[in-house]
Amino acid sequence: MEQIKSLNWKNVLQIGLLSGGILLYAGIVGMVAAFHEREVINDLFTLGQLVLVLTPFLFAFYNAKQLNDAGANLMVVVGSGIVTGLLTAIPTIVILLFNDVNDLSNIFVNINRDWIDVVTFDNRSELMTGILTFAFASALSGLVGTVFYILPEKPQRALIYGLSVTLLVGIFGETVRLVLQENMGKEALGEIFRRDTLKQQPAILLFVVSTTIGFAWAIFGQKAKTGFQTMEGKQRSSAQILGGVIFVAVLLILPWVIGRTLSDVAVTIGLFVLMGLGLNIAIGLAGLLDLGYVTNYAVGAYILAVLTSLGPLGIGGGVFTFWMVIPIALVSAMFAGFIFAVPVLRMRGDYLAIATLGFGEIIGKLAISDWFKGIIGGAQGVQAIPKPIFLGIELVNPEQLYYVILAACLVTLFVSIRLNNSRIGRQWMAIREDEDVATAMGIDTARAKLLAFTLSAATGGVAGAIFAAKVGTVFPNSFTVFISINVLSLIIVGGIGSNLGIVVGAIVLIGMPELLREFSDFRFLLYGILLIVMMIKRPEGLIPSQVTNRESARLQKSKAGAGD
Repeated sequence: MEQIKSLNWKNVLQIGLLSGGILLYAGIVGMVAAFHEREVINDLFTLGQLVLVLTPFLFAFYNAKQLNDAGANLMVVVGSGIVTGLLTAIPTIVILLFNDVNDLSNIFVNINRDWIDVVTFDNRSELMTGILTFAFASALSGLVGTVFYILPEKPQRALIYGLSVTLLVGIFGETVRLVLQENMGKEALGEIFRRDTLKQQPAILLFVVSTTIGFAWAIFGQKAKTGFQTMEGKQRSSAQILGGVIFVAVLLILPWVIGRTLSDVAVTIGLFVLMGLGLNIAIGLAGLLDLGYVTNYAVGAYILAVLTSLGPLGIGGGVFTFWMVIPIALVSAMFAGFIFAVPVLRMRGDYLAIATLGFGEIIGKLAISDWFKGIIGGAQGVQAIPKPIFLGIELVNPEQLYYVILAACLVTLFVSIRLNNSRIGRQWMAIREDEDVATAMGIDTARAKLLAFTLSAATGGVAGAIFAAKVGTVFPNSFTVFISINVLSLIIVGGIGSNLGIVVGAIVLIGMPELLREFSDFRFLLYGILLIVMMIKRPEGLIPSQVTNRESARLQKSKAGAGD
């Protein structure tokens, strides 16, 4: 009883109503109804219904963590989870009841029959039954979220892994089916999927298998990690080489495993990985917030288009090939980066971001204007760009272009790793941490920043050239500020300064939306939500760099010392 009295129910109320507000907002903007169109498990639940139950689950999980840190007992934690679930349902229930009396569809167009069907679990005709079903499902989800948190660590990780794998396979059923179709017969696919939706029995089997694997990894994974860390230098090098060989082998066979459609998505991801690795030099190492990175992308694309096009705007006359123009595009992008860097060398922070954003907008307007129409085509763009030819083979298919972008990414990754450990790399990091101190230490900050802008522009030019060869045409509307925002976002989400984080960020922010194109209307809304969550809960990114980890540990130690 004392625990209940001492518990700060105000926090529980805030968390529950915040969860309910988010869920109601998702319904008002039409997200819940749109997601309901995609089944996750056949004849069981849809993506829209998953949003309904996942929201109270996550907030109850977070609430249980807060209460556990505050020292609340088990019964109070479990009870608060149910309360969080019920509070999540309240805002939506209020709107349902109000809409039953006064039609709200004239104000909120997405408060319609489709949305009501989702939130009442297809009980629109019997509204009170639907409301009670929704409230019960929300409370139960809150309870399950709390139980998940109070489980021991290893079973918790195993269950979360099993659920995550099963739900991801269900959500991306069409994609998984395309992959399996390349390697399995139609009869076997029919046992697993009904059209593009995962069947119930295979879903249960997948959950059991993935949970078992997750539990085994929770037990033995740490031992393997510890064993690797205790290896001597020569053994560790051998293990790293073996791991690298296996990783490269997987990358080499990947396009023939996943098929043509997904190879095209992989090429798109690779283009953004290439740009992300370049921009990471300016942002991750030197701390220079460049929002005009699309400039380098556009320069590379137009250089290749003009020099190789077989149309009226082509000036190469078929003399220049893709492989001859790639170095030219790289150098041209570096030159553009150098030119645009000179006026902003003295700027920092927000001023630098605004200035580079202005440069990006200027390039876009120049590309579409009539000033350079005779050279780059203006709004009509440049067309008839030939595909790359390698050893007499025209690289037309995505499976073939994949190796071009893979080679570019691997070379850039090697250069990036070398820069991290170089003298100039450490100068950039010093500037990122404190430019005034770096200057006092004798670092020529103007020269270092100029070099960072110039080198980071190189991969943007290469990515633009590959993009132009991939699509065969170049138009100004392909080079908007959103390209720069996408590249910056994947660096933030993946981990600033982390090369592996950039790959993960590109998969999350570029690959997944490509596979869920029917929900493209909500792409930037989800971007914003993800960035807010990342900035609040994990500002170092999904896979932070080792330097960031060390810096965070040092700061936490300093704060702890100051508190003492």
